[in-house]
Amino acid sequence: MRRRALLAAPFLATPALGQSRTIRIIVPFAAGGIIDVAARILAEPLAVALNQNVVIENQPGAGAVIGARNAARATPDGQTLLVNGAAHSVMKALYADAPDPARDFAPVTLISQQPFLLTVQPSVPARDLPGFLAWLRARGDKATFATTGVGAASHLAGELLKRLAGVDFTVVPYRGTPQAVSDLTAGRVDFMIDSQTLLAPLTRDGQVVGLAVTTPERSAMLPDLPSIAEVVPGFSSSSWQALYAPAGTPLPVIARLAEGCATALGQPGAQRRLADSGLQGMPGGPAALAGFLAAETARWVPILAATGARGG
Repeated sequence: MRRRALLAAPFLATPALGQSRTIRIIVPFAAGGIIDVAARILAEPLAVALNQNVVIENQPGAGAVIGARNAARATPDGQTLLVNGAAHSVMKALYADAPDPARDFAPVTLISQQPFLLTVQPSVPARDLPGFLAWLRARGDKATFATTGVGAASHLAGELLKRLAGVDFTVVPYRGTPQAVSDLTAGRVDFMIDSQTLLAPLTRDGQVVGLAVTTPERSAMLPDLPSIAEVVPGFSSSSWQALYAPAGTPLPVIARLAEGCATALGQPGAQRRLADSGLQGMPGGPAALAGFLAAETARWVPILAATGARGG
């Protein structure tokens, strides 16, 4: 492994003598969310694969735009990278000054994905999805929905539910998952759609009530819960994570980063940590990520535009 890492080094941009060789991965959300979890799972084996230090920097705010903007403006030498999810595909539609996902970044690799879990706080008088949808229709926009920010994957999943199920609710954006979960368990918001890894333990100890998962198939982590699509045909949403470099990063550097990520995520330890976190690896290098991002952008931007939502 060390020999592979040493062979990889010449393909990366060589810094001036004395300059740090640390790779900085920016996560544009607060620590504790599933994008942060995926980035940290990648970081340790990637450091071994590339024979470099890899550190995570959380830079939350403005629907992932702050961290994404800083990553896009970094020197394109492979030393500053970005891990982002669905927010990457819609940020330009929300914020006029956001970096352009296709123009300002070079795709490196897909990392992972997982279903979301729809949960309600216990005082909501519904214990299954049909009952919950009926409750939402009766409440109108008085029901409150916690998200990790406008344009985040959890928000998009909620907007898709509105559209396909014919319900309404008020969106309450937070700066990160931990803050949203705290208000959910305290009963200050009614429901949330977010990572099954983070929410499933809360369902087991009764702090929240799990109703359904967001992928068309049921989750191996929560096999007794239905998928939303079983009640709302056509519904499909998931959390996904991918790695980007600033535009202009040399192709040999991108190729070596992608190869390093494939090596890192193929390690048994990384695969075990992904599985323990309820994540499924998403193999695919730069071309696969470019195609996936284009499809996600085409899918979600019109849904978001229909809401009239704009970034602050």
